[in-house]
Amino acid sequence: MTLPLSAERLKETSMLQPLPHEMILKWAEERADEIYLRQIIDRKFVDYSYADVADKALRLVSALRGLGIQPGDRVALASKNCAEWFICDLAMMLGSYISVPIFPTAGADTIEHCVTHSESKVLLIGKLDDSKAIESVCAKYPDLITIGFNYPSTPKCQYQFNTLIEQYEPSEERPTHEKDELMSIVYTSGTSGLPKGAMLSYGAFAWSAQRLIDHIGMRDGERLFSYLPLAHITERVYIFGSSVMAGIQVAFPESLDTFIDDVKMHRPTLFISVPRLWTVFQQRIQEKLPQRKLDLLLKIPFISGVIKRKLADGLGLDKARVLGCGSAPVSPALLRWYESIGLNITEAWGMTESFAYSTLNHPFRSDKIGSVGNPGPGIEIKIADDEEILVRSEGVFSGYYKNEEASKECFDAEGWLHTGDIGSMDSEGYITIEGRKKDTFKTAKGKFVSPVPIEKRLFELSNVEMMCVVGSGMPGPILLAVPHEFPNFDRERYERRVHKVINTINQELESHARIKGVLMIKDPWSIENDVLTPTLKIKRHILEKRYQEIGNNWPKDQLVQWE
Repeated sequence: MTLPLSAERLKETSMLQPLPHEMILKWAEERADEIYLRQIIDRKFVDYSYADVADKALRLVSALRGLGIQPGDRVALASKNCAEWFICDLAMMLGSYISVPIFPTAGADTIEHCVTHSESKVLLIGKLDDSKAIESVCAKYPDLITIGFNYPSTPKCQYQFNTLIEQYEPSEERPTHEKDELMSIVYTSGTSGLPKGAMLSYGAFAWSAQRLIDHIGMRDGERLFSYLPLAHITERVYIFGSSVMAGIQVAFPESLDTFIDDVKMHRPTLFISVPRLWTVFQQRIQEKLPQRKLDLLLKIPFISGVIKRKLADGLGLDKARVLGCGSAPVSPALLRWYESIGLNITEAWGMTESFAYSTLNHPFRSDKIGSVGNPGPGIEIKIADDEEILVRSEGVFSGYYKNEEASKECFDAEGWLHTGDIGSMDSEGYITIEGRKKDTFKTAKGKFVSPVPIEKRLFELSNVEMMCVVGSGMPGPILLAVPHEFPNFDRERYERRVHKVINTINQELESHARIKGVLMIKDPWSIENDVLTPTLKIKRHILEKRYQEIGNNWPKDQLVQWE
């Protein structure tokens, strides 16, 4: 049984807290031949022991020194998840470099901004779905040193990772980093404009990862699966951070096409995802097993257990003891659906600025679905007078790189981090998020509307795959919806369903917040068409701008339009 840490014990452990680069050297000595990382290539595991990982990381330190890169220099890294990503991140720490992770799906403008704003001297490039954007940036900055991992999708670089590090002996340097020393510059996903560079310190990163390990009670023999972007704080702390701090095995997928099979190969005991992917998994199940039939089977005692086991097995999650969801708002209805098939999903909440670790519904409580859980050990939370959620802990960022003004706006005189999220807290300390302060818009009638609660309720009523309520400066809120494609699609029948759903929700809303119209979107939103961030959050400000005129000129007697 894992007990919560007392305030005194927390302070004591914080003082003694080892750092990630110290832990990999410890595991390499104590558990040298044990497998740490498992990379799937050609449907087989390519394994790296703790000693392998430490050796390659230390060789990379020597190689970068050989290329003239000095302690304190910035080193950028753009790749899909792979074993080399972990190795490089550890090498940055062992070499006293400052890592700058970049989303592998980022466009050329974002890549250029991250590289130039951070003044990175090296760009490590790995697995990519499309290399055009990164190639265009590399061509523009020929002085930028490029090192490529050995994957077919990696563009041609000045140096090849394996060949380069083989030419060097492992570094014998063993740096001692201060807790407040800069470890990494993590650029936010840019939901509201150009990404800002959040400065992460060694101490806050290690503290957050260790609190998570203590909170969940991670044990020997756990297995993690790393596939959400490592440039995002959630994966960096929850998977990379906890794995190296606690010595837990991690596997990486081969490709998006083989994703489910890859999960089945590893059978993780801890698995986190985002609402968008949990929704996709649900749709896959419902396509094979319609809801009406599923409901019937779940009512039969013996059959119910068999069905639940088969569904978990089909997703490769039959061994998972903790399932997580975060990074974007999730509908309670979706979590209830998973609970009905025996998969309890723990919702968590945090942000880049709080190392993604603030609240967690763990141990899982069914009666708290709809909340994002309560504060983890060592986390203080309070609700301000304007309903903004404030956080205070040792696991907060040091400010924004080269942006003192924005940094000052984040903290008040008492050290509270202003999160920008609005919400409420119940008597047991469980937090419910109502949306972002900046997402709340004012209609042309001068009335404020908070879109997130409306979207959550719409999802419960309709299960639409992707939606966004906009309305800034418009006569009334407009719902933008991407209808889920299915065989024998009947547009008229779909419209009748939409009318029914909108009538239901409009009866629940105040007059100024009622949905004035529904626009059915033709092309699904994606990272490529600039509507989704690399972490699959919707860029509301982009949609507001794109559909402003349609909202202003909506026909009076028409509820639904098709794009």
